[in-house]
Order: sequence, then structure tokens, then C-alpha cells
Amino acid sequence: MIHLVTGGARSGKSRYAEQLANEQAQITYVATATPGDDEMAARIQRHKEDRPAHWALVEEPFELSSVVNASSSTLLIDCLTLYLTNWLCNEQRWPDFEQEKSEFLSALKKASEVPGQDIFIVTNEVGSGIVPLGELSRRFADEAGWLNQAVAAIADDVTLVVSGCPLALKRNGVLLHG
Repeated sequence: MIHLVTGGARSGKSRYAEQLANEQAQITYVATATPGDDEMAARIQRHKEDRPAHWALVEEPFELSSVVNASSSTLLIDCLTLYLTNWLCNEQRWPDFEQEKSEFLSALKKASEVPGQDIFIVTNEVGSGIVPLGELSRRFADEAGWLNQAVAAIADDVTLVVSGCPLALKRNGVLLHG
């Protein structure tokens, strides 16, 4: 089962995904964040302190496809937009992103067919605001939108979290609104 949890910054999406995942016996938290500055390092530390101590941790900013392919436990991937940022801000790696994205989506499709393999994925919904002014910001918004759409198409469940309130958009592969 693939469950995509999306929403704006500080919407409660990570907390919601953690609550869902916590119902599983064995959980591996997949962190994509990198501590580029003191504020981000503090955010990462806060997330670590908030998670249950018995959860396994994999810190992987680039190769989510490898993590999904290698795992048989429940995964909680937090978050896709930081994963995208890591790629987009690394000029040496960026040319390989489409290949990694394709491999990641293939790994998710394969995992969705394995009974008992649950993957919870957190991402930011960045397409609800204005079109950004800068080229890099526009590229990020475009790429995030395309990545989120591709994952949502594969996901069994999609939930939008707004102000801490989850809104089911898709359940068991069926769109509920639209």
C-alpha cells in the first residue's frame, strides 16, 4: 500500500503520516533532509526527537529508489520535496534526476504489489500559490508538481492535510473528489 500525504508547510502532514505509520509493527523512517544551515539542523533534530525511538532510520537524500527496492518493512519517506531540492541544487547530479525518478516510481509500483509492504510518503503541495518569479523557483514548482502527480497516480491513498486536518482525496485507488 502506498499512501501519499501532501499539504503546505507546517500543515501537520508529517505528524499525520507518522500516526498512520505508527500502526505498523516495524517502521523505517527515511529522511531526505540535509542540514545545510543551523535552522535546518534544528528542524532535523526536532524531527528525530519527536519520532519513536524504536523506529529504524535511513538518511538518504538522493537514492530513494534504492531504499524502496531494498526494504521489506514499512517505510515512511519524509519528504519528496526535500529529495527534489537535493537533486535540483546539485548541478553535478541533476542531469541524472529523470533516471532516478523513473527508478523510484518503478520501485514504488513494484512495492505496491507486495502484500504487507506499506510506504507512507510525505510531500509538500507547492502548486497552490502564485507562480514564482525566479527561474530556479519556477523549475522547483514545476518539478515538484510533476513528481507529486506521478506518485499520486501510483498511490493507493492520497491525503491532503490542511491546518492539521486530513482530507482524503483517494482511497484504495479511487478518487473521492473530482
